[in-house]
Amino acid sequence: MEKSLKFLAKLKKNNDRDWFNANKKEYEAAREEFTGLVEKLIAGVAACDPDVIGTAPKDCLFRIYRDVRFSADKSPYKTAFGAYIAPGGRKSMNPGYYIHIEPKASFVAGGMHRPEAKDLLAVRNVIAADPKALEKIEKSAAFRKYFDKIDSHEKLKTAPKGFEKDHPAIDYLKLKGYTVSHEFKKDSEVKDPKFAVNAVRVFKAMNPLIEFLRSAAGK
Repeated sequence: MEKSLKFLAKLKKNNDRDWFNANKKEYEAAREEFTGLVEKLIAGVAACDPDVIGTAPKDCLFRIYRDVRFSADKSPYKTAFGAYIAPGGRKSMNPGYYIHIEPKASFVAGGMHRPEAKDLLAVRNVIAADPKALEKIEKSAAFRKYFDKIDSHEKLKTAPKGFEKDHPAIDYLKLKGYTVSHEFKKDSEVKDPKFAVNAVRVFKAMNPLIEFLRSAAGK
């Protein structure tokens, strides 16, 4: 991923349209490299998650152009490459796998991020009916090798409506999403020829969570 990291580092220092247009060929080469990585990741994930078979890399890749309409930061471009691997690609609401490539800040993640209210309720209902389900996934040796815990960017301060405050799975029920992430902070890890293989190992470790969430949400 040397081309991608090199281009993104330059873009971070020159985030304007004139520079980007003058270096369009370098961007396209980096984008092609990243697309190749996503293709490998899809193939690797498919071994444990057949639902992603047939998913095209182009449907997983996020655009590099930022939506600046409601942002104080008017920089036109993202300084990272990202892709969401799931049945239906990035536009789907299906639980899936995320890859983020950024100089000294790369990571992989997955789960259910900011789900629709009906999907979140469906998952909460399944958790409430079987309080040990997520805990079993979270405490497995395969999971603990790469992740600390199942979390979300936001959580409620008290029990969600319709659920008991002293429910044994209350910590899970308060979450507004169910995600995990694993960092690759060193660029050398991302440049490693085995990076795709290593990233797939992390995705496979999160697969039980993905399967649980899809089943619970009826996806």
